[in-house]
Amino acid sequence: MSRVLIVGAGLTGSLCAYVLKKVLQSKAQFVVWDKARGAGGRMSTSRPPDPTSHSADLGAQYITATAAYTQSHSNFYTELLSAGLLKSLDCHIEGLQHKEGNKNYVTPLGTSSVVKHFLSESGADLYLEYHVTGLHRCGASWKVERKGGNEKFDAVVLTIPVPQILQLQGDLGNLLSVQQREQLESVRYSSRFAIALFFSPDVVFSFSWGARYVTDSHCIRYIAVDNKKRSSDAPGLGPSLVVHTSVPFGLEHLENDKDAIQPIILQELQRLLPDLPQPVSIKFQKWRYSQVLTSVPNCPGHMTILEQPLLICGGDAFTHSNFDGCVESALSVCRALQFSLDIKQNISL
Repeated sequence: MSRVLIVGAGLTGSLCAYVLKKVLQSKAQFVVWDKARGAGGRMSTSRPPDPTSHSADLGAQYITATAAYTQSHSNFYTELLSAGLLKSLDCHIEGLQHKEGNKNYVTPLGTSSVVKHFLSESGADLYLEYHVTGLHRCGASWKVERKGGNEKFDAVVLTIPVPQILQLQGDLGNLLSVQQREQLESVRYSSRFAIALFFSPDVVFSFSWGARYVTDSHCIRYIAVDNKKRSSDAPGLGPSLVVHTSVPFGLEHLENDKDAIQPIILQELQRLLPDLPQPVSIKFQKWRYSQVLTSVPNCPGHMTILEQPLLICGGDAFTHSNFDGCVESALSVCRALQFSLDIKQNISL
């Protein structure tokens, strides 16, 4: 049985594991590694330190699907809707630009619940705090180095941000063609900061909106009452507020410390919402790779670095930076992987 490693427990990685399990069944064993302490990647939901507040989505806020993707990816949407992990966005979002034919969804249990669902349904072995540092070709397999050890796999799928792929040690750099390297180095990401503020159960906000796009701030671009956005108010839990900075502010201060940035954002938030009560706790997040601004040319869905042993790169950098882009990449990766494993089985017969 082939052992397949998927590096990255974000949306694309979880979808790859999910689709591959459906397609290949027992023909392969799937393992997922992620350097973080929890699955989700940029679909990150943070629990408050004090359990008396609602959780908060620090990454992706909601899912927007075009009519075409709602149809072509209907199986994914139907499954998530049936499981209660997705529902229509009903709250008022100030400044949201709605395009005809688009449909907006929210995740009642937080965006990370979508990733965790696909990982659970895949049956893949998930290992967190496994930080991959290098890839070494060993005959018909890969020796994958991580902080604290290494293992061998028959195929490797990299779904981490492209700059992190290019930083991997070992044989990867020598295997990239000149064109592939140029394509990967052309990928550009936006960067931003996010802050979650958690409040006590007795707090009631004076504003009526569930979320708001801000146009008159030097640093804040988006604010959401996260539990209201998700329509998931629970008795006895205080509200949570999420703040996302603008892309220019994120880029300008990307290398600055949290202690220097957080006060600036909170001061600006106080200016925008002067009646905001004091939170019980605050969580700060730096998204160095927030959204893809420039993807790999022609959006191929994946990039095959080596066919034997198989090494594939996937993720929103090879499509576009949203839910459907990750689905498209995962399907593309899985087609390539299925083809490769079928060839390998035919050769061994």
